[in-house]
Amino acid sequence: MRLALQVQYAICGVFDLAYNGQGEPVRMREIGVRQGIPARYLEQIFQRLRRSGIVTSKRGPGGGYLLARSANEITLRHVVEAVEGPLAEGLAGGAPGREAPTPFRPDFLWPALGQRLADLLDATTLEGLCRDASRASVERVGAAPPMYFI
Repeated sequence: MRLALQVQYAICGVFDLAYNGQGEPVRMREIGVRQGIPARYLEQIFQRLRRSGIVTSKRGPGGGYLLARSANEITLRHVVEAVEGPLAEGLAGGAPGREAPTPFRPDFLWPALGQRLADLLDATTLEGLCRDASRASVERVGAAPPMYFI
């Protein structure tokens, strides 16, 4: 299964905001450079995230985007549904316009699969992703360089 590019960019964007923002507004250009995402495209995605209450924006000098709630309250399901809409709708009908080559159509499968995916995304918070990134030694912007004493 492959997530849509917009969903991947949204996850990368909010992760960057949670990991590097540390409660301060972050400019879209900075997120775009760090994540390798065109800032104009990311701006469109962040408008959806803002309308969904995941991020908030601050105008003016020193402005940018902030998480609207704490990182432990935002799950990947919130992010995915802000961009794609409810998961149940996306998986309920299977692949639209494609008929199975046999009379067997596993329509019973899509709601169950959608629920399992929703449960997995619900269990993954931004705070958890940040913790995993820290354990994996992902470099954080603004982190103090290591001190070496002789």
